[in-house]
Amino acid sequence: MSKKSNGFLAEFKKFALRGNVIDLAVGVIIGGAFSGITNSLVNDIIMPVVGILIGKDTFSSLVWQIGPATVNVGNFIQTVINFIILAFVVFVFVKTINSLHRKEEAAPAAPPAPSQEEVLLTEIRDLLKEGK
Repeated sequence: MSKKSNGFLAEFKKFALRGNVIDLAVGVIIGGAFSGITNSLVNDIIMPVVGILIGKDTFSSLVWQIGPATVNVGNFIQTVINFIILAFVVFVFVKTINSLHRKEEAAPAAPPAPSQEEVLLTEIRDLLKEGK
C-alpha cells in the first residue's frame, strides 16, 4: 500500500471511531426501533378508532377511485400522522436535552482557589496599605 492510502485509512479510522459517529449510529438504531413503535401506535390504535369514526373497516381502506387509478388517501394520512408523532417526540427530546444543557451552563462555576503566588501578593499589598 502506498503512504497516501495508509493516511486515508488512518484518517477514516479516526473519523469512524470518533464519539459523534458512534452516538449517531446509536441514535439511528434507536430511531428505527422507535419508528416501529410509532407505526404500531398509529396502525393498531389510532387508525382503527379513526376508521370507526369515518365508518370504514380500517382507515387504510379510504381510497379515491379516479378512472383506473386508485389514490390511497388513507395510507397517506396514516403516514402524515406517523410523521407528526415522531416529530413531536423528537421535539420534546431535543427540548429536554437543551434545558439540561442550559442548567449546566447557568450554574455558576466556583471561583478557583487563589494560587500561592496570588496569596503572597495579596499579603504584600495589604502590608503596604498598612504602612508596615
